Amino acid sequence: MLVNTKAMLMAANDSNYAIPSPDYCNMNMARAYVEAAQSVGRPVILAYSEAMQSVLSLEDAYFIGRYYAEKADVEVALHIDHGKSIEFVKQAIDLGFTSVMIDASADTLAENIRKTKIIVDYAHPRNVSVEAEIGHVGAGINYEEEKGDASVYTEATDLVEFVNATGIDSVAVSIGTAHGFYKGTPKINFDRLAELKAAVAIPLVLHGGSSTGDENLRRCAESGISKINIFTDFCTAGAQAINEEHADNYKQMMSTADKAIKAVLEHYYHVFNCD
Repeated sequence: MLVNTKAMLMAANDSNYAIPSPDYCNMNMARAYVEAAQSVGRPVILAYSEAMQSVLSLEDAYFIGRYYAEKADVEVALHIDHGKSIEFVKQAIDLGFTSVMIDASADTLAENIRKTKIIVDYAHPRNVSVEAEIGHVGAGINYEEEKGDASVYTEATDLVEFVNATGIDSVAVSIGTAHGFYKGTPKINFDRLAELKAAVAIPLVLHGGSSTGDENLRRCAESGISKINIFTDFCTAGAQAINEEHADNYKQMMSTADKAIKAVLEHYYHVFNCD
């Protein structure tokens, strides 16, 4: 069933577990994610990023996601991940996405608030939930200490101002993870997470879940993260499965990849205390 994220994330927030939010860029991935959610009887947030447009159009992403969501017995949200453009996010809302992220985290706090408030005012009357980001999650490939990863930790005082000024439903925070493949070891600042959890009542979101490690992710879920974004781990699992089984035609490759992706998501439901 197709829903927004507000109720599912508040339930996770109240009971100390996290809901996975895997990105999809084709029909097979969306189907595998929903099948995994069905297998454990838990919600899933199907995420499509603005950056995916060269691979899958916004319109196609919506119709694929809606098709599998409406077939499912579990709750499925269709979510825009890292929407950078106000126009793009509004277009997604008009199409029927039930949840959106407006990401102005690279801007000043004042500009982040301004852009986020525009989306909140547009989305909420249409029953669409809104996520935003404060602080900044960098790239895992630059995670080595000598390079830094361009991440900026979220400050509790800024977080309170941001949440109060915008009326968002959930907020992505920066506590040490990074996007994509890690080059180095992720170091999660659990003390900062505790501060942020105590500062606001809305659900907290963790970006850059891939390769962060089961122990770190389980602890994040237990410590106040209600939604965890993952993509790279699924791509890696699918490609590895194809190579290991020497799949040599399209149908076989997709079936092999789907099974691997489904298994990874089922595993993460367990890690996030969500099964």
